Amino acid sequence: MRRVAVHSRRRLLDDFFKVDELMLDVEGDDGTQSPPLRRLVFERGDSVAATVRHRESGDLLFTEQLRAPAIAKAGGWLVEVMAGMIEDGESPEEALHRELLEELGYRVDAFEKIATFFVSPGGSSERIWLYHVEVSDNGRVSAGGGLASEREDIRIVRMRPDEARDALLQRRWMDAKTIIGLQWLLARTGWTSPVGPAQR
Repeated sequence: MRRVAVHSRRRLLDDFFKVDELMLDVEGDDGTQSPPLRRLVFERGDSVAATVRHRESGDLLFTEQLRAPAIAKAGGWLVEVMAGMIEDGESPEEALHRELLEELGYRVDAFEKIATFFVSPGGSSERIWLYHVEVSDNGRVSAGGGLASEREDIRIVRMRPDEARDALLQRRWMDAKTIIGLQWLLARTGWTSPVGPAQR
């Protein structure tokens, strides 16, 4: 792996999202150092997401919420797998349990990790920790819908596995983590098989 050295790092935007300017020294193929390279990094933080299957009905549970960056190109309201930011000092699994309660109103019965991946490494540092989760009626503790204090206004969408599969094959899903999770379900579980023993 060729050497990359961060010569300097300067924060250009420090708000809910953050943008850093990096000046890099990069080793070329021939071993020489390139002139300094300027790159911008969108510091989004890491997040957690999950495909969610309701055991009694076999339905898959999704969320629909407003995504402001998608307003111009897709109207803004997207149906996608449950997701949220991993807070400081929180493990991905802790964030998974918290976000499931906040958005869908369920406790986790069982879960399995699918993958960890960068969302858009050309510009953003964000990684998504993607899981598959099983829930049941016994674990329903609230109506979900997100936090009122954050005005999330989340609508819970129930969908039969064949409906989700058909939407995938017809290229109707517009969210990358949802596409990845549904492809995993199609390849790994045949849409209906539960995951293994519960992990806590």
